[in-house]
Amino acid sequence: MARKVPDVIAAVDLGSNSFHMIVARHSHGQLVILDRLRESVRLGAGLDEQGRLKREAIDVALACLERFGQRLRDMKAESVRVVGTNTLRKAKRKGAFLDRARHALGHPIEVISGIEEARLIYLGVSSTMPSEPGRRLVADIGGGSTEIIIGEGHHPKKLESLHMGCVSMSSRIFSDGVITEKRLKRARLAARLELEPVQAAFKNYGWDQAVGSSGTIRSVSDILRARANGDGIITPAGVDALLEQLLRAGDLSKLRLPGLAEDRLAVFPGGLAIIAEILSVLDIKSMKVADGALREGLLYDLVGRFTDEDARLRSVRAMQGRYHVDQAQASRVETTALDFLRQTQVEWQLDEPFAELALCWAARLHEIGLDVSHSHYQKHGAYLLEHADMPGFPQEEQRILAYIVGAHRRKLQPELLEELMPPWHIKAQFLIVILRLAVLLHRGRSAEALPKIELQPRARALDITFPKGWLDSHPLTATDLENEIEYLKAAGFRLRVS
Repeated sequence: MARKVPDVIAAVDLGSNSFHMIVARHSHGQLVILDRLRESVRLGAGLDEQGRLKREAIDVALACLERFGQRLRDMKAESVRVVGTNTLRKAKRKGAFLDRARHALGHPIEVISGIEEARLIYLGVSSTMPSEPGRRLVADIGGGSTEIIIGEGHHPKKLESLHMGCVSMSSRIFSDGVITEKRLKRARLAARLELEPVQAAFKNYGWDQAVGSSGTIRSVSDILRARANGDGIITPAGVDALLEQLLRAGDLSKLRLPGLAEDRLAVFPGGLAIIAEILSVLDIKSMKVADGALREGLLYDLVGRFTDEDARLRSVRAMQGRYHVDQAQASRVETTALDFLRQTQVEWQLDEPFAELALCWAARLHEIGLDVSHSHYQKHGAYLLEHADMPGFPQEEQRILAYIVGAHRRKLQPELLEELMPPWHIKAQFLIVILRLAVLLHRGRSAEALPKIELQPRARALDITFPKGWLDSHPLTATDLENEIEYLKAAGFRLRVS
């Protein structure tokens, strides 16, 4: 059911090169930008050899988020989305940083997959460009990854996220600022090796228009516009001329390019090598530049969550269809689970929107593993949910959903929940208990309605009361509940049935 979109919404993009924040007012179905902030943080250059964030990088990032947080402090959680991209995908032992970052910003941070980043980039581009017939190819060179998408209208059809970006490439090959022909060839070869596995699929799919987005591509466009007083359209000839100018300078300290911001200078050579190869490998003759990118896509996706266009809901429906879910059974389990949630959400602090959504979606998808095998089907379902591409879902939300489904029957492994980000390592346990009971009570797959069942929650305990005589007339359910008492007891949770 559609809900009213908040008057003011915000999106924060924690990129590998820069952190961006955008604040907009939703008015008459349109987004009007109120505020933009951007700071060069260079998080992608802040990983040590073990893949952990260095203290210096953490300090710079947190200081930036404190400043962003001042602008967002009075906004409700449902009005703000914050996402981390490639560097936070790769970083090891990032939990402590994400927790400190959440406190600095005042809002939780979602780490999204490369494919989800590509989807949001396309949504941002398509929502801020004039509608045109045909297919559109979008390329976005970020600090740590490069996304390439083909879509029609607002709908992406083919998405890829490649492991190369302007920060990672520049740090690897041009770290001292020296530019030579040998180094440029090395950078272009590295980019070509990333692009070649997807070259045939994209060229066979075809497109009518090529568009670029984000910092590196926008910088190239600004430089070309300043050089020729032109329209800023990117062409192979224009990029080749910039590569020649890099070689003539020989060192970044001697490079003078009107239109290039000072804080992009250090990452420019790697980014330029990547765009040169994108044009070459995909045989692109010209590329326009879009105003929108990931952060605009986040805003439009956030609006969708308040209407009937939540991409996560579409992903859940797609999974139900793909794995032949018994819709009637899923609906019965969902209805009972939501009734139990309403009776426990205050005591167990499950009154935030995602708790209800996670429980609903877990109920709808708890049997997808049956399409693989009946034996241990809950484990198969968890694996599918954790590793499938599910547009709209941040990695942590997808992991929460997978853990709830994976623990909805048989023996519990509560230690696995410690891998979830706080506070979900605790809240997910309560959602699991609710789902387990709902599934258990519908084991017979009967359309007959359940009686009124009362729940009394406590810290790590639950009393469940049935109408007098009901359990006597349902001995299989009574036996299942006795077994459930033992399963939960082994996990440190007390269930009492009366």
